[in-house]
Amino acid sequence: MITKKWILLNNEIMIKKDDEFNLEKDKEAVRSYFLDYVNKNTVFFYTLKEKIDYLIENNYYINFYEQYSFEELQRVYDFVYSKKFRFQSFMSAFKFFQNYALRDDSGEKFLERYEDRVVAISLFLAQGNVEQALKYAEILINQEYQPATPTFLNAGKKRSGQLVSCFLDEIGDNINGIGYAIDSAMKLSSIGGGVSFNLSKIRARGEAIKGVEGRSSGVLPVMKILEDTFSYANQLGQRPGAGAVYLNVFHTDIEEFLDCKKINIDEKVRIKSLSIGVVIPDKFMDIAAADEICYLFYPHTVFQQYGIPLDEMDMDQMYDQLVGNPKVRKKKVNARHLMVKIAQTQKESGYPYLFFKGNANKEHALQNLGDVKFSNLCTEIMQLSHVSDIAIYGQQDTIRYGISCNLGSLNIATVMENNRVKEAVETAMRALTVVSDLTSIDMVPSVQKANKELHSVGLGAMNLHGYLAKNHIMYESKEALDFCNVFFMMVNFYSLKSSMDIAREKGQHFEGFQQSGYADGTYFEKYLRTDFHPQSDKVKLLFKDMVLPGKAAWEELAEQVKEHGLYHAYRMAIAPNQSTAYIMNATASVMPVVDTIEVREYGDSTTYYPMPYLDNDNYFFYKSAYDMDQKNVLRLVSVIQRHVDQGISTILHTNTKDNTRDLARYYIYAHKAGLKSLYYTRTRKASIEECVSCSV
Repeated sequence: MITKKWILLNNEIMIKKDDEFNLEKDKEAVRSYFLDYVNKNTVFFYTLKEKIDYLIENNYYINFYEQYSFEELQRVYDFVYSKKFRFQSFMSAFKFFQNYALRDDSGEKFLERYEDRVVAISLFLAQGNVEQALKYAEILINQEYQPATPTFLNAGKKRSGQLVSCFLDEIGDNINGIGYAIDSAMKLSSIGGGVSFNLSKIRARGEAIKGVEGRSSGVLPVMKILEDTFSYANQLGQRPGAGAVYLNVFHTDIEEFLDCKKINIDEKVRIKSLSIGVVIPDKFMDIAAADEICYLFYPHTVFQQYGIPLDEMDMDQMYDQLVGNPKVRKKKVNARHLMVKIAQTQKESGYPYLFFKGNANKEHALQNLGDVKFSNLCTEIMQLSHVSDIAIYGQQDTIRYGISCNLGSLNIATVMENNRVKEAVETAMRALTVVSDLTSIDMVPSVQKANKELHSVGLGAMNLHGYLAKNHIMYESKEALDFCNVFFMMVNFYSLKSSMDIAREKGQHFEGFQQSGYADGTYFEKYLRTDFHPQSDKVKLLFKDMVLPGKAAWEELAEQVKEHGLYHAYRMAIAPNQSTAYIMNATASVMPVVDTIEVREYGDSTTYYPMPYLDNDNYFFYKSAYDMDQKNVLRLVSVIQRHVDQGISTILHTNTKDNTRDLARYYIYAHKAGLKSLYYTRTRKASIEECVSCSV
């Protein structure tokens, strides 16, 4: 087989001259890819009118003429194409055309370029408002904002999937509740959704059913059914289903739950494709730190005694009471040994994810409405949820809150360099709001209810390491901490302002706003006490042309929010976003890079992806995550977390020399630093594919 010219050019990056990488070859690979492949395989149209008509008449695009005149459509197209967009790396172009560009029904020919996808998304989101379409088009073609994969892929298309694809829900401790979850999993998976469930309410192995002891099979059989469900309902075979389950660490099935990921475990027990996460209340961390005996509880006996599910209890208050109650069935474990077992499982499989429940609820602005009890497949979505009561036939169900994730990411480098943090955040929030308002997951009522009443979105970020390296700032430095503190304060401020503006315009705030920390002002207190302004000269220079919100601006915003409310119950969440980071020529999320030049295998070809803006002067600043002190990484994430109302997908990068005790120390450090979750653990010898549902 003859290797394609663009692959050969890309590979020449690694042929050093004077001990320096031949980075210019990547630009040559891009040119070759277009000249020798993309252009030859793109359907040609003589006029824009011919192109739009063809796409609409052949059911590729929705009928944009119902919302816009041709002159308005042409205006948006002309604006986008006038920007003379060029992909900055071969990987960026390759990823877009392989995964996102619209093809004809044969799958052989391209019907869209990057500019066309930008226009289609902008027109769709603007819903007939051409001026708003131009604003969306600007942040997209400038690569200041990247919608999540479901929105980026599907917006504007006639035959499209959903605009969101990540969902969460609780499972009740009865057959009806479990059946509802399995039904929801199948329906959501069939539309390409990734789904996370909280198993913590399900009674443990050996508990009573209808008063007969020893009849319950515990959580593992439910996990098996869910795993098979996701495998079966796989979006027409185009994409495998993706699911995750979380279990509270005080649940007596926790050890069996962890064992399911062992490679050498019995196949009857092993869970292969379902992701797992452990919910860890503060009390468990305290017990482990004190090296005391820990008690695990049988949740059904807890509910029988108190009428409250185990995972909804404040364990700081209830733990000793549960231990002392002889009617609550329990068993002893060594807390430190259990923590090491978690670390051992992570070393072997990358799982479980860790969700620090206390940290997630400590500054939760909606704590008067409910607790955050678990997270999603990528550990960045953290919203309140309530288990639904699913009744028998003929009786009324009580539907409560599930969760849907509606995500997008700012490109830190471009919004900073264009001095458009305010404009990008406000426009991105409006784009996310449109997606939320247009999304109707009526097949799962609990998810539908939450989206309709809470309007939650998740604005994130990418390209942190890229921006720092471009400006010769080390990721582990004090300047990096300083930058993140200021930048994410600004994103928080403008996302709040935008949410307030939208609430004022619509005359509507999210359900329960009056009981929130936003309404009584407690959320704003830390910003009224301190000015989050740059401390170092280098970071001051980066923000020199920007107006930074100070205490007076925060005080004014707090008053406006109190008067008009917020449209969104949740606003910010930082997802892994590896997939679309390639298109944006950005480093993924806020995590450090793994390789200065990343190696990717596609079929029988090897391709190389130099990190954004890489040159022989800033090479040193792209230190690998594996070579960093993970405590420095966790400290940086903790600074960002101060300003993010939901969570941050945080990956631990370890080496084979790191033992389970080292991992356990990272857990303790992360918890003390205020992190709300840890995603998976990577080692140099193993990796885990990114969850597509959160690839924003």
